[in-house]
Amino acid sequence: MDLAPYLVMISTLSLAILSPGPAIIAATQTAFAHGRDRALPYGLGLAVGASLWCLFALMGLAVLFRLHPALFTGMKVLGGVYLLWMSWGLWRAATMPLPDAADGRFGRSFWGGIVLNLSNPKPALFYSALILSVFPEPLGLLRQIGVYAACLATELFWYAVVVLAMSTALMRTRYFSAKSWIDRGAAIALFALGLVLILKP
Repeated sequence: MDLAPYLVMISTLSLAILSPGPAIIAATQTAFAHGRDRALPYGLGLAVGASLWCLFALMGLAVLFRLHPALFTGMKVLGGVYLLWMSWGLWRAATMPLPDAADGRFGRSFWGGIVLNLSNPKPALFYSALILSVFPEPLGLLRQIGVYAACLATELFWYAVVVLAMSTALMRTRYFSAKSWIDRGAAIALFALGLVLILKP
C-alpha cells in the first residue's frame, strides 16, 4: 500500500487543526480554566466531532451542500450563532470565580466537544477537497476506512497534545494570573469567528 498520500493528507490536516479556529481556542481555554480531567474528554470530543466531517465528506455531504447551497448557508448561520452564544458565556464568566473542575462529567464535556465541531460545516468542504486532491481515484470501502482512521487518529493526537500541554501546572498558573484578560480575548476571538461564519459567503 502506498503510504505517501496518507502522509500528505495527515500533514495538511495537522496544519489545519493547529491553525487558530473555534475548536483550538475552546480546547486551550478549557485546559487553562478546568485542567486535564475536564479538558481531555472535551478535546477528544472535538477530535471525534471534526472526524465526523471527514466521514460525511466520504459519504458525499459536500456534494449535497453544493447542490443545495441554502442547506449549507443554514448550517453556517446556526453554527455562527452557537459560537456567538459561547463567546457571550465566556465573556460573562471572565470575572467570575471558576467552578469546581469536577462538576464537568465526562459525557457532558465529550459531547460538548462534538457539538462545537459539528457547529461549523466548513470542514466538510475542506475534507472533501483534501480527499479528492490526495486520492483523485474512486475509493473502495477499505480505502475509505483507512482515510477515516487516519483522519481520526490525527485529530485525536493533536487535540490531546494541545489539551495536555495547556493544562500543565505552569500554563494554568499563568492563566490564573491573567484569567479575565485571557477569557475575554478568547471570547472576542470566538465572537469574530462566529460573525465570519455567519456573514462570509
